Amino acid sequence: MAQIQIKNVAKNFGGYQALHDINLTIEDQEFMVLLGASGCGKTTLLRIVAGLETATTGEVWIGGKRVDHLAPKDRGIAMVFQNYAVFPHLTVFENIGFGLRMQKMSNEEVTRRVERTAGLMHIDQLLKRYSGELSGGQRQRVAVARALAMEPDVILMDEPLSNLDALLRLEMRAELKGVLAESKTTAIYVTHDQVEAMSLADRISVMHQGKIIQAATPIEVYRNPAAKFVAGFIGNPPMNFLDATPAGDGKWTVAGQVVDGPRVNLDRLQFAIRPEDIQLAEQGMSATAKVVEPLGAHLLVTCHVDGTSFRAVLDSDLTVRPGDTLMLSPQPDRVRWFDPETNLAVA
Repeated sequence: MAQIQIKNVAKNFGGYQALHDINLTIEDQEFMVLLGASGCGKTTLLRIVAGLETATTGEVWIGGKRVDHLAPKDRGIAMVFQNYAVFPHLTVFENIGFGLRMQKMSNEEVTRRVERTAGLMHIDQLLKRYSGELSGGQRQRVAVARALAMEPDVILMDEPLSNLDALLRLEMRAELKGVLAESKTTAIYVTHDQVEAMSLADRISVMHQGKIIQAATPIEVYRNPAAKFVAGFIGNPPMNFLDATPAGDGKWTVAGQVVDGPRVNLDRLQFAIRPEDIQLAEQGMSATAKVVEPLGAHLLVTCHVDGTSFRAVLDSDLTVRPGDTLMLSPQPDRVRWFDPETNLAVA
């Protein structure tokens, strides 16, 4: 069992608090992604789990054992970094087996583990090559295979795909989750790329200003963001927001339209809808098209609605030109509401 428990972890760098009272449990064999913009604390949290950074307060437990007082080598972890850190003077075989040699394992065990993990990463035909003869994607596979060869309880990955081009990232994403599931390893993966997070994670922890704002499945984070920050950060393009005022009896006025909403005693709410959850209709919110971007399968139309910039994803067969007046109808079951004072979701 390699459950990870992060309990009340905080980290101060001089007068700057990088992490605020983080509590998070990653279950055995779960793929957890820490997602957030640069400076949100995700890499600092990963380094604390790894033992490369010391928490100011709090505890880290792995497999039911407190480890925050242990050296990284004694925590049962392996790491994969953004920089591949493969040794140019060693073959692929020796790169993958480097950590095993350091543990003085037998040649037979080294060979078994290297061949197994090379097969998992589809680089078994490259074992005799030197790293200088490999592409960037192949070197990244070597780095992941080297970590997996240690058969760790936990594997920690810090933006390992960010140096690859778009096609290679797509290919590696398609393989990485399956490989880790097969190796039965608990994984924490750090990224600022929401597409990576959505496609790889069993759960996503969205971080902002040193706090975890929401930890949930990718679909839950996407469909039911717990805070306005999550709604605006997840999704490309992100959610639209419009001011709403009460119209009585659980109804709210949004851009001149009266719609059903939450029954709360507030003077104002924010109405939120994703661009792909909007349709053209005979009646709806009046919008003026400003920019029309044909994106193959759909049109991305940037409009003005009630003086606010607003995006809609529409069928590419439609004819829409800048200056056109559109009537937009949001899907009622996809509308979300936020309290503008707390920026938290309102049920």
